[in-house]
Amino acid sequence: MARMTAARAAVEILKREGVTDAFGVPGAAINPFYAALKASGGITHTLARHVEGASHMAEGYTRTRAGNIGVCVGTSGPAGTDMITGLYSATGDSVPILCVTGQAPTAVLHKEDFQAVDIAAIARPVTKMAVTVLEAAQVPGVFQQAFHLMRSGRPGPVLIDLPIDVQRTEIEFDPGTYESLPVHKPAASRAQIEKALGMLNAAERPLIVAGGGILNADAAELLVQFAELTGTPVVPTLMGWGVLPDDHELNAGMVGLQTSHRHGNATFLESDFVLGIGNRWANRHTGRLDVYTAGRTFVHVDIDPTQIGRIFAPDYGIASDARAALELFVRVAKELSAEGGLPDRSAWAAAAQEKRATLQRRTHFDDVPIKPQRVYEEMNRAFGPETRYVSTIGLAQIAGAQMLHVHRPRHWINCGQAGPLGWTVPAALGVAKADPGAQVVALSGDYDFQFMLEELAVGAQHKIPYVHVLLNNSYLGLIRQAQRAFDIDFQVNLEFENVNAPELGVYGVDHVRVAEGLGCKAIRVTEPGGLGPALEEAKELAAEFRVPVIVEAILERVTDISMSTTNDISDVVEFEDIATEPWHAPTSIRTLKV
Repeated sequence: MARMTAARAAVEILKREGVTDAFGVPGAAINPFYAALKASGGITHTLARHVEGASHMAEGYTRTRAGNIGVCVGTSGPAGTDMITGLYSATGDSVPILCVTGQAPTAVLHKEDFQAVDIAAIARPVTKMAVTVLEAAQVPGVFQQAFHLMRSGRPGPVLIDLPIDVQRTEIEFDPGTYESLPVHKPAASRAQIEKALGMLNAAERPLIVAGGGILNADAAELLVQFAELTGTPVVPTLMGWGVLPDDHELNAGMVGLQTSHRHGNATFLESDFVLGIGNRWANRHTGRLDVYTAGRTFVHVDIDPTQIGRIFAPDYGIASDARAALELFVRVAKELSAEGGLPDRSAWAAAAQEKRATLQRRTHFDDVPIKPQRVYEEMNRAFGPETRYVSTIGLAQIAGAQMLHVHRPRHWINCGQAGPLGWTVPAALGVAKADPGAQVVALSGDYDFQFMLEELAVGAQHKIPYVHVLLNNSYLGLIRQAQRAFDIDFQVNLEFENVNAPELGVYGVDHVRVAEGLGCKAIRVTEPGGLGPALEEAKELAAEFRVPVIVEAILERVTDISMSTTNDISDVVEFEDIATEPWHAPTSIRTLKV
């Protein structure tokens, strides 16, 4: 039997579980693991500037391709606590990442040793498993179980904490005979699918709500096939955006309080049946449940049995992996179609597209300072369907979801439930690392950008290019808009006169100099006509220098983005002018009908 340190055994298991990349920051208590990484080879390590950044890089890496599991590594104490936000983000969005932390020696764990903290206890509420391994011989089994848990049922993160003496201890382990544990995923029965499809067929105006679970199951093609077979319009959730192309004839648009389309909400409010697959009825999607559920029958399919009935009781629930359910949905629908047993939904689908052509928001403004809507219009022109967008939270992300176009699965990569500021830069680096040939475009407001901008240096050091569109209004825009309800504008204003950059006026932080100081390229745009050329130049600079390139748009200070102020999807306020002429929304999916 081969003998090796427990740390080396852990690394060998990572490789056999398909891990090729890791993100992290070394430290004294995790150095034996890093020594094993170097000695073993085969895993590329990207050095982050902040350990939270490493966790978000791992998230972006996982979210980019089906089957990926991002790995983040840090030392003991604050490294682990820094990664808690990444673990919370991953568990909220059903993203499997593995966090490996170093720990003080086992003998001093309860003696308040330097950087000794019970990280497993801290991480347990936001992981599928969090464990401090006290016996070196248990390391292989714990790592094997970790991958089993991350892939089984509802995906999610795991934290493994390794005391330094455990890492160094030699154990018997034969990597050549290592096998992954079988993955368990619940699967719908034919009887369940027949019942659900019967309920859909009995409806007059049905919709499919397609969630991120479909992307997790790598089942987007099946979803499109099922929708086309039954002629049922599809509402993608924010996490499921891209499950079918935005220009597909059955795409009904997004629904919700904020990241929604006018036509999406209007179509939903006319529906009488909703089949939710791989979604969790997030509150910013549903708003008030009495409005959302009134007059509709619901079927909910989710991989996690505890999600069914958590937000509201569906009329029928099925605990199933989305792929397993959709395979059966397609099979049964094909049989019914061959028998002439599927209703004609063409009029209902056409009505949804008619709304798409008539209920639009205006994007074309020539104002100076720039209105944010114009930025998205120019992004639609500059970036094609192959673009992978990355964003997290704020008015920049909300307006982007209302106005950008996504055509492929995993091409809108968004932190949904947690929405931590600062997520976008490191997540974009993780996405670009996972798909080096992709056009990766990040989208941030100025405050999100400032939270973890030190990670731009990672892109410069490791030659990870992407384009970052930065919308600068020198405000906490979403919070300012939320404060309207309290009749305040308090502690959300970021403006100041920069003594080193008087040309900025009150816009404060000189993002161009900061980005250049971190080894990146940056372009500032102050007039709408300069946006298109700047985006084209950014693509060229990223390709030439292989570094992140920031395009900063100096916006008007205050823009209220469309959203509900009453938690009601039937009452979304259009603060800005809507489109009334085709030239008001020149990059919309459907030419505006007037």
